[in-house]
Amino acid sequence: QVQLVESGGRLVQAGGSLRLSCAASGRTFSNYAMGWFRQAPGKDREFVATITWGGGRTYYADSVKGRFTISRDNANNMVYLQMNSLKPEDTAVYYCGAAPTRALPTTGRLFETWGQGTQVTVSS
Repeated sequence: QVQLVESGGRLVQAGGSLRLSCAASGRTFSNYAMGWFRQAPGKDREFVATITWGGGRTYYADSVKGRFTISRDNANNMVYLQMNSLKPEDTAVYYCGAAPTRALPTTGRLFETWGQGTQVTVSS
């Protein structure tokens, strides 16, 4: 399995931007599709964005489309989530996940490994 560590979460004002990072180690990173999910207090974990193993295709939840961008750097085993125009409802713990597939996974059960999460708090 690949191991994942997220970073970059912090407190930010509404309308601001953040870039989350996910560092991968272990098995061949480029064999995995990668995704970002988030979980707000009292809510289920929800899909945010996903990217194929080669980075050629991406898919986003409607709630973040046009504001968030997922990208990956296979040479350095990194995945990023650029978040712009942040809203208070984006407040959550954000998790990076790895899925051993060449498809574009959007459901959590397809992901083999998760990081520990990074807290994003957006103040109004």
